[in-house]
Amino acid sequence: MRDHVRDAIRLHEARSMPLDGRRDAAVLLLLHAIDNVEHVLLQIRTSTVEHHRGEISFPGGRRDRVDDTLLDTALRETHEEIGVPPEMVEVFGALDDTDTRASNYRVRPYVGAITPGFDAFLHAEREVSALLHVPLPHLLDSVNHVWKPVEQDGVTVASPAYQFGEHVIWGATARVLTQFLGLIAGASVEGTRP
Repeated sequence: MRDHVRDAIRLHEARSMPLDGRRDAAVLLLLHAIDNVEHVLLQIRTSTVEHHRGEISFPGGRRDRVDDTLLDTALRETHEEIGVPPEMVEVFGALDDTDTRASNYRVRPYVGAITPGFDAFLHAEREVSALLHVPLPHLLDSVNHVWKPVEQDGVTVASPAYQFGEHVIWGATARVLTQFLGLIAGASVEGTRP
């Protein structure tokens, strides 16, 4: 499965979105194998962070002056937030930019995999309350694709989301997952709108 994902992502030409007053940020969609099944690593943010309190996200954050590229941002933030050093990550490529509506970021998502055998996950307790290891087959199964009502410009719209136990993955994280899953499945994974 990892080879298939690597090939699908490397064939994709990521599209940029205009900055339009937003700030740059980057995240890393990380695969890692547990018992020979690929999982996507997500984090639950604490209730004390400035943005996206209690939400489920990929490791990542805003670009700092020390970052030469947005990939540097994603790798640095991943190391800071969940303890995975850059040398333990094989980066496959990037997905299309997306935005965070509440915090006004333009986000560049990267996709990669953790070197097999690495399991020394930590989390920055100030920023991350827990890690979620979501099996890739679970995300690909349409029974777990749901729609979350979200208010956007004063109108309630149905936004793609993913159910994982008691957790609902939505917002920018779900948009990134939707593109990722579509690329590796070779089709749209959104399903039928309610």
